Parts: sequence; C-alpha cells; structure tokens
Amino acid sequence: MNARFFPALPRNAQTGAEPRGEIATEPALCWLLRLGRVDYDAAWEIQRRAVAARAAGEIPDTLILVEHPHVYTLGRSGHAENVLLDEATLAQLGARIIWVDRGGDVTYHGPGQIVGYPIIHLARLGKDVHQHLRRIEEVLIRTLAEFGLEARRDPAYTGVWIGEEKIAAIGVRVSRWVTSHGFALNVDPDLRYFTHIIPCGIRHRGVTSLARLLGRPVGRDEVEGVLLRHFAAVFAVTIGDEAAAHRWLNGVMT
Repeated sequence: MNARFFPALPRNAQTGAEPRGEIATEPALCWLLRLGRVDYDAAWEIQRRAVAARAAGEIPDTLILVEHPHVYTLGRSGHAENVLLDEATLAQLGARIIWVDRGGDVTYHGPGQIVGYPIIHLARLGKDVHQHLRRIEEVLIRTLAEFGLEARRDPAYTGVWIGEEKIAAIGVRVSRWVTSHGFALNVDPDLRYFTHIIPCGIRHRGVTSLARLLGRPVGRDEVEGVLLRHFAAVFAVTIGDEAAAHRWLNGVMT
C-alpha cells in the first residue's frame, strides 16, 4: 500500500509536547471492518495483524465488528475458578474456553452480542489507556440512552451497568500505543450462558441485555447504526471505507 496513516498528534503549541488525555480536534478516518459471525481465534488473528499494520502506518484506525459462536475468554488477570463448568461439559453446550492477552477476567461471547474491537492509535488521543476505556464506556452509554435506558459507569468495575447488572463488558490490550480487544454489548444473547461463569469475577452482580430490559426482541441492525454514530463522535473519527478494509483483510489473510 502506498498510503501511510500515521497519527496526527495534537501538540502543545509552545513546547511541542504530546498531551495526555486530549482528543484530536480534527476527525480522522476510521475503517469499518464487519466480519459477521466468526470463531474467536480467527478474529484474534485479524486483530494481531491489524495492530501491526496500524503501528506501521499501513492502515488507519479501524473498528472491527463481529459476532462469535459461544466462547468464554479469560484475560491476563483471569482466574480459572471463575469458570464453573469443566471444558468437557462446556463443549456439550457448544462452548469453548480460551485464554487471551487482554486485561480482565472471564467473560462470555456469543450470538446476540455486538462485539467491537477498536484498533486505535492512541497517539492521536493523548496516549491515555484509562481514557480509552472511558471512551468505550461513553459510546455504549450514549447508545443505550437512545433506547431509553439509563446506563452508567461504576468506579469499581470497568464496563457499563444498568442498575446492578452489567450490559456490556470491556477488556483491552495496548501495544505500541495501538489498542485491540474492546467491548461486548448484550443485545439479545442467551443469558443462560452467563450462569456458567462468574462474569468478570464479580460474584454479587448480575448480567442483562437490551432485549430483556426492553421486553422485546432486539436485532443487531437496530443497534449497530446507533453505536457507530456515537463511536464516531466520541473517538473523533469518520467511519467509512469498508471496501478498503476488506481489501486489506483479503490481502493479509491469503
């Protein structure tokens, strides 16, 4: 590829220093890469290649949207005892267990979720990992508000909550200031799969979904457009060029 997508750094006008926690004022291009339903391993490999390409300036910021078959993932601070069934029993339920390189403990991914993996170069946004987490939370809080739901942060736990129940889990990795992993928003999943784990290692909280709270089926398409609009606003990006994203993917995965 001839184009190079190096981050436009917001700098102090007098010192030239890169700020921490500031957001760039000009929207940057962000590719959208919809993968459909794919195995976790395949999406993880795509993330790794996207992080390397973003760090090298070969691609712009990219938001990967995906849905996974039933899978439980444990992050770097995960505890195996928070998975309540053995692997053989989970396999009978059509689920797998995978240890991954994001932060956090155990979570569930499956049909009925919108899973988003932002591949974002944080140099443009101030090199602040905590702010990156807060931005993801803000996207989800704004999205849920459009469905009449008052979601919130919890200072003790990363993620998005409605009352005492989690509706979106968040776990990220940052390498060379490029982010990977991200969020899982419960649109209309089978919530029974959460009963086989202690989600995120939090024993005294529950898990919920948009469909459960609204009392009706909720489709992915109904939510995705709203989420993309708020992602663009919060991360100061222009989302587009999905065709270019898939051309890149076809080139690196063949």
